[in-house]
Amino acid sequence: MGNCNDSMVEELQSCESHQWYRKFMTECPSGLLTFYEFKKFFGLKNLSASSNAYILTMFRTFDMNDDGFIDFMEYVAALSLVLKGGVQQKLRWYFKLYDIDGSGCIDRDELLQIIKSIRAINGIPHEMSAEDFANMVFDKIDVNGDGELSYEEFMEGVQNDEMLLKTLTESLDLSHIISKIKGEMRV
Repeated sequence: MGNCNDSMVEELQSCESHQWYRKFMTECPSGLLTFYEFKKFFGLKNLSASSNAYILTMFRTFDMNDDGFIDFMEYVAALSLVLKGGVQQKLRWYFKLYDIDGSGCIDRDELLQIIKSIRAINGIPHEMSAEDFANMVFDKIDVNGDGELSYEEFMEGVQNDEMLLKTLTESLDLSHIISKIKGEMRV
């Protein structure tokens, strides 16, 4: 998420709003992107139950008014976060995404489920197992040792650990989706 180059951002910023709207309406003629269309847009098929749950969580974080759809304004806000969001904004989104049950904290099982799902979707081999990575994250940033990461622990811990910040950013890199949108918007 955050790894697109400056020229790509500038090109997308220079696109007129009617082009964004046309692209959105081409993808979802009803004007509302459903969960099914969201998965189709990302090319996600035959997902495991945990990966599907992760994608549903991602969809819900972009569905800001919780109506079960992503409308044009939510679509633009999501793209803006991906393209121009600062570290703080992206970390806030990551936290919301990882907090599957909405409790305000991320527990080890939630983090492990998300890591496994992201890895299954990305299909990229990793040196460290998902379990070892989740344990390392908790060892590094669960300051009070309660087995949960509060929003404050997460934000401070990730921002103070360059390796964690880089890993999180790379794991949620959506620049390939932005490239697809950019390519389809050319007339």
